[in-house]
Amino acid sequence: MTKPLANRIALVTGASRGIGYATAIALAKAGAHIVAVARTQGGLEELDDEIRKDGGSATLVPLNLTDSDGIARLGAGLHGRYGKLDILVGNAGVLGPSSPIGHIELKTFNDVMAVNVSANFQLIRCMEPLLKQSDAGRAVFITSGAANKATAYVSPYAASKAALETLARAWAQETANTNLRVNLFNPGPVRTRMRATLMPGEDPETLDTPEQVAEFIVPMCAPDWSETGKFYDYKTRTLMSFRAPA
Repeated sequence: MTKPLANRIALVTGASRGIGYATAIALAKAGAHIVAVARTQGGLEELDDEIRKDGGSATLVPLNLTDSDGIARLGAGLHGRYGKLDILVGNAGVLGPSSPIGHIELKTFNDVMAVNVSANFQLIRCMEPLLKQSDAGRAVFITSGAANKATAYVSPYAASKAALETLARAWAQETANTNLRVNLFNPGPVRTRMRATLMPGEDPETLDTPEQVAEFIVPMCAPDWSETGKFYDYKTRTLMSFRAPA
């Protein structure tokens, strides 16, 4: 039986653990070749082992996403090897400090923005030409409810996710008349290391796993996905449209 994502190239950031790891495996099971990006070589090698167990394939890219030149080189490498990119999953992100705004150093704030916003901006710049070469380019960015709730004590994270949402929505509008579809995915509370850091007293067994979440990201990466500029809320299993404040 032909797999739904056979012969498609999928770039996943933050692929060494958590939602990125699970999404890379799920996309590989659906037939995609995975270009796995993360800082952690060991985590990437574990991912590669898991993908190969199911007969899939991956290209491992150890890269700190604050290296904008490295992202540009990755884009050039993908162009030379494949001439296209079918799927971009912008998952990598950092939580940053849990502290009142007045106690946060400017450098710390900038470090969060560098990973959660600027790196995705550079990914968009460098990967858009490749995604447009696909017959059905798909981009999904992982966001958070903190963006619209303006959650207290995690202001750099909340601000960065709000910026990411606006960036993705603007890109969706710019590419609405092309084969590219750009959407956002909010997983909500999930059994990840980031969640455990933020909520150390929470019982992880009460949360869904990254593997459960990934199953809902895969359809948004498929050629038959037609929506763009939308927001999928995993907790309510709802695809939402953005609207101006009432």
